[in-house]
Amino acid sequence: MDVPPNSGEGIGASPSPHEAYANAPDLRREMHRILALGAERDGRRPGPVTGHLVDATAAERAWLLRRAALMDRMALDDPGPGPVAAAAETAEQLVLYDRRHPDLVVGPHHPDAITLAPSHRLYVRQEYAAWTAAGRPRT
Repeated sequence: MDVPPNSGEGIGASPSPHEAYANAPDLRREMHRILALGAERDGRRPGPVTGHLVDATAAERAWLLRRAALMDRMALDDPGPGPVAAAAETAEQLVLYDRRHPDLVVGPHHPDAITLAPSHRLYVRQEYAAWTAAGRPRT
């Protein structure tokens, strides 16, 4: 589908949660991996996030994406106000990051297109599906 970026067209066709997270690690494993990536990010443990600037930018984005996807998945399992708010907050953090680093966006719609949609969680699903289709996460 040839959709102009930032138009908002076709955003309703973003992947369903089932499609977006079909190849995602189980919740517990992903939670542990995100905590480990967070420790690397915060400098409590050496890793790629503290490395070269380009690598650090991509690693930060991967951490934000994985964390937002995890929170989205948890909110799907428990749609209470707490999990839904956490999913919305982490989705917003990813959107803000991707606006500053548009070269890292892998899905067909840029973050500003999603503002026309009811939730940034759709953007998280789009980006996670495109990210995993590209062979990630590897760890």
